Amino acid sequence: MNAKAAISKEIFAPHDERMLGAVQVKRRTKKKIPFLATGGQGEYLTYICLSVTNKKPAQASITKVKQFEGSTSFVRRTQWMLEQLRQVNGIDPNRDSPEFDLLFENAFDQWVANTASEKCTFFQVLHHTCQRYLTDKKPEFINCQSKITGGNSILHSAADSVTSAVQKASQALNERGERLGRAEEKTEELKNSAQQFAETAHKV
Repeated sequence: MNAKAAISKEIFAPHDERMLGAVQVKRRTKKKIPFLATGGQGEYLTYICLSVTNKKPAQASITKVKQFEGSTSFVRRTQWMLEQLRQVNGIDPNRDSPEFDLLFENAFDQWVANTASEKCTFFQVLHHTCQRYLTDKKPEFINCQSKITGGNSILHSAADSVTSAVQKASQALNERGERLGRAEEKTEELKNSAQQFAETAHKV
């Protein structure tokens, strides 16, 4: 099981939430790490996760999840409701860049994703989620490539391919239905012919 699947199972599933996306990050600006409860400083991996509750009305949130060195489990840290997200800054709209900033009502974080493509995928899911679950104040997406907020995102592509597959399947079913219909007509004709033949043979 990869890290993201494990986070989804450990952190979100027990709270009746489903994880929509996650990106592994490091801080662009070093922050002083306070002494941990164990008494020393520790290395850790950080993930920014996007999730939504299964209960209606669905509520989306962004959660910072950490995995400390030497541990196989994950720890839920800060969590913000999606409504608290004010700005998503992609840093450079002209190239694939792993850097990004997230501005919340009460926090501001500067991150570097593991890869530019991981950041791009997370941004596309985040943008789609904002459009779907936020009705009033939507966060501002600035310095982002057009593929993140435009019509050619992977989400739209996936939706288009699914729609296309459904249409093809529907067409195939219709054609099959027509063929079945014709087969039924022929069967009925043969049945009638056989019945007439039987009646004629009986008379003879």
